[in-house]
Amino acid sequence: MEELQKFLNDKGLAVSTLPQKGRCLFTTRDFSPGEVIISQIPYVAVPNKNKESPESKCEWCFSSNTLKACSACRVVWYCSSNCQKSDWKFHRIECRTLSKVDKERVKLLTPSVRLMVKLCIRRKLEIEKIFPATVADNYKHVDALVSHMSEVEEKQLILYAQMANLVNLILQWPDSDINIKEIAENFSKLACNAHTICDSELRPLGTGLYPVISIINHSCLPNSVLVFEERLAVVRAMQYIPKGTEVTISYVEIAGSTITRQKSLKEQYFFTCSCPRCIKLGQSEDIQESAILEGYSCKESECDGFLLRDSDNKGFVCQKCGLIRDKEEISAIANEVKYISDKASKSLSSGYKIEANEAYKRIEALQLKLYHPFSIFLMRTREALLKISMDQQDWKEALSYCRLTIPIYERVYPKCHPLLGLQYYMCGKLEWFLGETVAAVRSMTKGLDVLGITHGTKTPFVMELTSKLEEARAEASYTQRR
Repeated sequence: MEELQKFLNDKGLAVSTLPQKGRCLFTTRDFSPGEVIISQIPYVAVPNKNKESPESKCEWCFSSNTLKACSACRVVWYCSSNCQKSDWKFHRIECRTLSKVDKERVKLLTPSVRLMVKLCIRRKLEIEKIFPATVADNYKHVDALVSHMSEVEEKQLILYAQMANLVNLILQWPDSDINIKEIAENFSKLACNAHTICDSELRPLGTGLYPVISIINHSCLPNSVLVFEERLAVVRAMQYIPKGTEVTISYVEIAGSTITRQKSLKEQYFFTCSCPRCIKLGQSEDIQESAILEGYSCKESECDGFLLRDSDNKGFVCQKCGLIRDKEEISAIANEVKYISDKASKSLSSGYKIEANEAYKRIEALQLKLYHPFSIFLMRTREALLKISMDQQDWKEALSYCRLTIPIYERVYPKCHPLLGLQYYMCGKLEWFLGETVAAVRSMTKGLDVLGITHGTKTPFVMELTSKLEEARAEASYTQRR
C-alpha cells in the first residue's frame, strides 16, 4: 500500500478509508476540467460476446474487422499481426491452456469465464516471476477488492461455485496451484469491480479489470468521468476539482429517479448511495423530479404539471391544475404499452426493422398520452426509433427523433456528460448531412464543448470532430456569403 500511495502522490492523489465507504480516492492538488486524473491499462481484459454483440472481436483492440483465429487454440481472434504481437507475451501461456479445452467445453467459455481464466493465469505468472508486477498492476490490488460474498444471494453463490469449478476444469492445474473458493470469491469481485470497455461513442466492446481505478467510488452527481482510449481506462475531471476532494464517477445510469438509481446500486453493488442527489430522497424537490422522469402527465393538454397519487389511492392528482387522472385509465394504457413493447422487442431482435419501427411509433403515441414530456420512458422509446431510423438510413426521421431526445438529455444529465455531448454531435452530423449547415455548426459546437472535456482535446475522436466542425463552419460561412 505504501508503494501505491507514493505512486498516487506523484499524480496528485491519495487513498483514504472512510466509514461506510471503504477506500476512496482523494485529490492532493487542484484538477481542471478535462484534465486526466488517472489512467490504467487493464490487469486482464476480454472482448464481449453476447446477444447484443454476437460477432467475434480482436483480443487486443476489440475490433471486428479482418479477424483471424489463433491457429493453435482457435478460441482467440486478432485483427492484425500487430495486435497478436502485442498480446503474445500473455497469450502464448494462455494458448497452451485453451488448446487443451475440448470443443463442447469451449462453448462454455463466456467472457466472464475467460476473464477469470486470464486472472488465474496472470496471478500464476506473477508468482513465478514470468510476468512482471508493477506498482499499479499486481495481484495485491485484486486481492484488496471487496467481494460482498456475505451479501450475495445463495442462488448466485451456487452459480459462482459452478463457474469456479468450470475454470478449474479448463486450467487443469494441480490442486496445490488452484483455490476454487478464492476463484468463486473473485467472480463476485469481478461483478462489482470490472468495467465495461467502450469505444469513443460509448458502445460496449469488452470487459476489463482495472484494480486501481476500482478504488474510485460512485456518485449520482460525479465530478469525473471514465472513458476508454482503446484498452486504456482514463478518468478525467468533468469540472474543477479542488484539492482535498473525493474523486467520483457514476457506476450506473444516472438518468432516472433516486429510487431507481438506489435500486440498481443496491442490486449490483450492495450499497446505498448518499451522494448530494440521493440525500434528497423523499424531499419535495426529489418527489417532483421523480414524478416528472418516471410518472404520468396531466390530461389537460396545455398543462405541464406532474402527478402524485391521491390520498385514497384511486387516481393521480395534477400538482399544478388539480385535475384527477383515473387509476384504471392509466393502468389500461400502461398495459397496452407493455404488450406492444414485448412485440417490438421481439421484432427488433428478429431483425424485422419495419415491424419494430411501427410498434415503437405506437408505443410513442401511447406514452405521449401517459407520461410527462420529460419522461425517461418516452426518451428510451425515441432512442429506439432513432436507432432504427439510422439503420434504415431515414436521415430526416433520425434527425427528428434526435432533436426530440435532446431536451430530455439536457434535463437528466449534467451539462458536461459524454452522453449529452454525443447526442449533440449526432444531431450536428445529421443536420450537416441534410444541408442544415448553420444548425449543424451550433449542435457540433455544443458537442465539442462537452466531448473536449470528457474525451480529451488531443484524442483522435475529438480531433476528428474538431476537423468536421471547422469544415462545417467554412461551409456555413460560404453559404451565408452567397
